[in-house]
Amino acid sequence: MTNDNVDTLAALQELIEVVAKLRSPDGGCPWDLAQTPETLTPYVIEEAYEVVDAIKSGDKGAIAEELGDLLLQVVLQAQIASESGQFSLKEITQGISQKLIRRHPHVFGDVSVASVDEVRQNWEQIKAAEKGETSSEAQKLSAKLARYGRTLPPLTAAMKISQKAAAIGFEWENIQGVWDKFHEELGEFQQALAEETPERQQAELGDLLFAVIQLARWHNLDPSAALQGTNQRFVQRLEKMEAVVDRPLSDYSLDELEKLWQQAKAQITKEGSGE
Repeated sequence: MTNDNVDTLAALQELIEVVAKLRSPDGGCPWDLAQTPETLTPYVIEEAYEVVDAIKSGDKGAIAEELGDLLLQVVLQAQIASESGQFSLKEITQGISQKLIRRHPHVFGDVSVASVDEVRQNWEQIKAAEKGETSSEAQKLSAKLARYGRTLPPLTAAMKISQKAAAIGFEWENIQGVWDKFHEELGEFQQALAEETPERQQAELGDLLFAVIQLARWHNLDPSAALQGTNQRFVQRLEKMEAVVDRPLSDYSLDELEKLWQQAKAQITKEGSGE
């Protein structure tokens, strides 16, 4: 074992001990003690997204910090589970190591592969066997789409689901059919808002969003990136507004806010054009 590995294991052990202390009934942190696997779920998602954002920024310090925050969530989940005798970080790390070895027989065994596609096919076959599925069950479209729906962010899942469905021919003949579907869903959503229960309203909102994603797919647009860009522009315009006012935005009237908004929008457009 190299010195670097020894230092890494020592650092990981320190983190484990810090988290155990935070969760200790004797002098631990009340907030950490109050957490459950379920209450921590939003933080797992949040930290994963912050890792992605840091990677996109290219800031090595930020990447290391955000990966640390994500690692904390793994160790916290392991600590909570170990307290009730379910599993520990040991089982987690052993499990993933064994899975990687099983699913890479071309590296750890005597299987030969000629392409990335063969690696992927072997991976799926081994994965199906691990789950007790037959090859035909694992290849069912509904099973694949259900996994997307369970494990991916909703916008990403909707795009993947519709792409896979379209690939087998479950698709509109032309873009007009997609627009017709959008207007149909918009009408049903408006009707639900006026007449239906909150549950139906929620369902119709989902249908409308799914239709918007179909429009994005047909035009080769990324709905997740599009929404992320809109979020960033909204915040950027608010920053411009706050930079030119002398009191909180809440003190301004709606008309005044609209004027400030348009000024910020025009300034950002001008800056973007290089004028």
